[in-house]
Amino acid sequence: MPLKVPANSASQHVASAECACAIGSEARKAVGVDPQLKIANLKRLRRIEGQVRGLQKMVEEDRYCADVVTQVASVQEALRGVARNLMRNHLRHCAAKALRSGKKAESEAMFDELLGTIYAHLR
Repeated sequence: MPLKVPANSASQHVASAECACAIGSEARKAVGVDPQLKIANLKRLRRIEGQVRGLQKMVEEDRYCADVVTQVASVQEALRGVARNLMRNHLRHCAAKALRSGKKAESEAMFDELLGTIYAHLR
């Protein structure tokens, strides 16, 4: 049974919560990133970049459609893996700090941001 998405979460841009890792007036920037996770994500993204170049070559060479679709699915799953790692880090650092802050507005904003992110990417 599909998840019902509230009208205001997926179809409209929800104002994002102030990131608990944000630094001053700069654009939001996570400072609580696990260095090993960052290295792993960068390696994975470089591999994905290679896969996408391979897909381009397959299309240029008129490769069998089902084979191309299989490779597209592989790239999508690899990207989902990066997203899972990023979400895990966000929950451990930014979200946890905001939710534990004791500030109602900050906690609610983070909660709304998390729900909006989940709804937007649950497909």
